[in-house]
Amino acid sequence: MNAEAPVRSEGDHWLTVVRHRFRDWRGNRPFWAGLLIVFGGFPIAYFPYADLRLGNVTLAMATTAGAGSLIIGVLLMTLGVTLWFQQNMRVFAGVASILLALVSLPVSNLGGFFIGFLFSLLGGALALAWVPGQPVEEDPVVEQPVSLGKAEAMAGLQDIPGPRETETAHASETTAHADGGRNSAG
Repeated sequence: MNAEAPVRSEGDHWLTVVRHRFRDWRGNRPFWAGLLIVFGGFPIAYFPYADLRLGNVTLAMATTAGAGSLIIGVLLMTLGVTLWFQQNMRVFAGVASILLALVSLPVSNLGGFFIGFLFSLLGGALALAWVPGQPVEEDPVVEQPVSLGKAEAMAGLQDIPGPRETETAHASETTAHADGGRNSAG
């Protein structure tokens, strides 16, 4: 058993169990990106074939590119579902959904009257931005530093190199020029 797994008792309602399982499933994939892309594909595919009836007047929004609109919409919905079940395809699906959303502007009634265009564009951007989380690892026990006495600390300082034979401990004319005219000695 996993020590970090949520504790579920036998008395939990089945809807609670399903909700928790769905939340765990949804958290491991670009769920919202896929949902937005699916929602974006629907108006792009639907509006060229829709008829609006106002009393006895029928408004048809059919275009000559109805088949193109249907293909774009179905491809977008397929890419959205692909994001849910194939997370490693997220970059391809994100780029393809952005390109299909841009193509839908001239082909499909301004991208499903901008509704499908915006949903697909936002979903593609979310798919590109999503990265899988890294599992949390436990931190190793960090040892506390041991306080050293003065003699032990001075013994440790002997390993630090001092000035070389050509260096002096005080500022000279050469070091003053190297510092840009600033005199560090005083």
